[in-house]
Amino acid sequence: MSLFLQNALIGSLLASLLCAMVGTYVVTRRLVIAGGGVAHASLGGVGLGAYFGFSPLLGAAGFALLSGLAIDGLSRGRLREDSAIAMLWTFGMSIGILMSYLTPGFMTDLPLYLFGDILSITRADLWLTGVLALVAGATYALLLPAIITVAYDRDFAVTQGLPVRWIEIGMTALTALTIVACLRLVGIVMVISLLSVPQATAALFVRTFRGMILLSAVFALAACLGGLWLSYALNVPCGAAIILLSISGYFVCRLFWRLRGK
Repeated sequence: MSLFLQNALIGSLLASLLCAMVGTYVVTRRLVIAGGGVAHASLGGVGLGAYFGFSPLLGAAGFALLSGLAIDGLSRGRLREDSAIAMLWTFGMSIGILMSYLTPGFMTDLPLYLFGDILSITRADLWLTGVLALVAGATYALLLPAIITVAYDRDFAVTQGLPVRWIEIGMTALTALTIVACLRLVGIVMVISLLSVPQATAALFVRTFRGMILLSAVFALAACLGGLWLSYALNVPCGAAIILLSISGYFVCRLFWRLRGK
C-alpha cells in the first residue's frame, strides 16, 4: 500500500471520528450555518499565510477561531446572528481572495484548500487531526452530560448552574479547529457537510446524542472510503465524491426509513 493511500485511509478514520463528535453538537444546537460561515471565513487565514510566508493552515486556524468567537459575540449584541455570519463569511473570503491575488506567483495550491484532496494529506495533518480527536474525546468523556444539556436546552442548562458560556466557547473553538483539520479532506467549500450530513442521516435511526455520534461516525467513514474509491476509479476530485456519496446516502436512508415506516 502506498504512503499516500495509507495516509488517506488513516485521515478518513480520524476525520470521521472527529466530525462525528463535534458535528453532533453542531447539528443538535442548530449551528450548521454558523459552521459554514466559519469554514468560508477561514479562507482569509489561508490567504494571509500565503502572502506573509507562514503556514496557510495555521492562518486558517487562527482566522476560524476568531471568526467563530466573533460570530458568537456579535450575535449577542444588537446584530442578528444571520447578519453576523454573513459579515464574517464575506469578510474572510474577501481577505483570502485579495491576499491570494497579491501573493507573488499567485497561490497555485489554492484549489487544494477550496476543494480538498485526500491524497495530499501528510503525516503532520494526521498528527493534527489525531491530537484534535483525542482532545474532543477527552472533552466529551469529562463533560458529556453538560454538553448534551447545553446542546438541547441552553436555558435549562443555565438554570442548573452549568458553565454554559465556557462550554459554548470551548465547543466553538473545537468546531473551528475541526473545520481546519478537515480542509485537506474536502476543502473549505464542502467541509461543513461532514459536520452535518452524516449526523442528519444518523438521526433517522437513533434518538440519542451518543447514538448519533456513533452512527454518524460510521456514515462519515463509509462516505470517505467510498469517495476515495470513486476518485480512484473515475479520476474525479475526491472531496466532491465524498460529499456526493454522503448526501446520496442520506436520501437512500431516508427512503428506507419511510418504506420501513409504511
